[in-house]
Amino acid sequence: MKILIPTKLDKAAAAALSAAGYDVVQNDSEPIEAQVAAHPDTAGLIVRSEKVPAAVIDALPKLKCVIRAGAGYDNIDYVYARSKGIDVMNTPGANSNAVAEEVIAMVLAAYRHVIPGDSTTRAGEWNKKKYMGRELTGKTVGILGLGNIGRMLVKRLQGFDCKVLGYDHFLSKQRALNIGATPTELEEIFATADIISVHVPGGPTTKNMINARLIGLMKDGAMLINCARYGVVDEDALRAAKTAGKNLVYCTDVHPKDTAAQQPSADVADVMLPHLGANTKEANRKAALQAAQEMLDYFASGDTRACINAEKPSDLNPANLHMAEMLARIACLAGGQKPIRKIEATFYNNLRSYRKWFTPWILQGAIPGAERGLMPAAADASLREHGVEFKAREPMDDKPYADALTIDLFMEENGEQKVSSVRGTLIDGEPVLARLAEFDHLYATLPGHTLVLRYKDVPGVIAIIGQVLARAGINIDNITAPGDAASGDALAIVKTNKSVSEEEVRTIASAIGAKLAFAVDL
Repeated sequence: MKILIPTKLDKAAAAALSAAGYDVVQNDSEPIEAQVAAHPDTAGLIVRSEKVPAAVIDALPKLKCVIRAGAGYDNIDYVYARSKGIDVMNTPGANSNAVAEEVIAMVLAAYRHVIPGDSTTRAGEWNKKKYMGRELTGKTVGILGLGNIGRMLVKRLQGFDCKVLGYDHFLSKQRALNIGATPTELEEIFATADIISVHVPGGPTTKNMINARLIGLMKDGAMLINCARYGVVDEDALRAAKTAGKNLVYCTDVHPKDTAAQQPSADVADVMLPHLGANTKEANRKAALQAAQEMLDYFASGDTRACINAEKPSDLNPANLHMAEMLARIACLAGGQKPIRKIEATFYNNLRSYRKWFTPWILQGAIPGAERGLMPAAADASLREHGVEFKAREPMDDKPYADALTIDLFMEENGEQKVSSVRGTLIDGEPVLARLAEFDHLYATLPGHTLVLRYKDVPGVIAIIGQVLARAGINIDNITAPGDAASGDALAIVKTNKSVSEEEVRTIASAIGAKLAFAVDL
């Protein structure tokens, strides 16, 4: 059986596979397209950043498995691979220490003026006075995101006697303390830390997370490091702050594309690297060995634990999975986006047979920024990593729902537990919100633009809501507004023709004295 490795990967992978009897071809000097054309009998493919589009997949009729020696897998058309019965895997965690050490390297390089000191000394200058440096020892370091990389960075900082502050909205305080970081709110980190290192996922939920407001809180001479994803830091806001005279140091390793180009960070970054975070021999070897072991386990025993595109049951309606993500997102927002400690889900009727397949979708909805597209076992592990206990419950016999799903998020608020509960189902194939908290029989469609408001049930509120939306040029497509006699409250689920901004939500909430107010686009 042939394994093709068309990339510059540590030879340990080829050695392990060859020792097991596989025919291994490794070549990093030719394009992947040329290599697949020369080896159409390839059964297993291991890549790093090489693109694996449909054309490459079609050129390998015997291909069964593709492994990305690294965490991200956007370079592989895994959806098309699934349609061809091909499993795609990755090697998460192999690069964590390399990125953590790169952060330390950037801090020291910036503090000690290593880059300009080297270039000017080579040029015959002697700028000892100009390059007065600073020491990392004893500094206050804020880490945003205490995942694999963040936790590794905490360990690496221990030798420098740093005070480490950690921010991870979905990690319990005790778990953060166990890791070695003092749980701290974002604003306090930006106001007090000497160094702030960002390790959060990319995507819409974290775009411009580091904005002008937070940058404005930073101390004079503070350092910001982005080795996460391009776009997490609002570089325009950073540029404006530095132009206005704020003394900040910015180090970055992430760019719009990993390619030779004039990078947009060039004028604002003090230290700038070509995405070298995972680029160490040790990380390369770890990823190689992990990829080889996954390939061996796959062909020896059909082990697909690392698979990111496994086939869902053919008779499970995908709309039910999307519904689970939407319900979890609604529950998270309705609960005030507090740290989640436990998730319990009840699956009714036919959905009981497919419970494990819902875990990744519930994860994605409940924890913004969580890795998407995970397999059930990996999603379970990710929830545990976030300090969240997940339980799939058996339904009560006296609940004769059709194919429905209830999700309860147990959240921590001021040391006390609070439950945010939702239930949903499909009507004519469309996901709908059937219940939110004690408000039942809602049957409001989930996809689209939704405004949710809870308020004292008094006359005239709906008119006020309509007036504010009208002034913003927003039409109401539909509205459900039941009352609850026990609490005296009403809940309005308003479907609109376009997004409702945060400012408009605040205006409406203030006008009606809302107890709960949020807008979401699903």
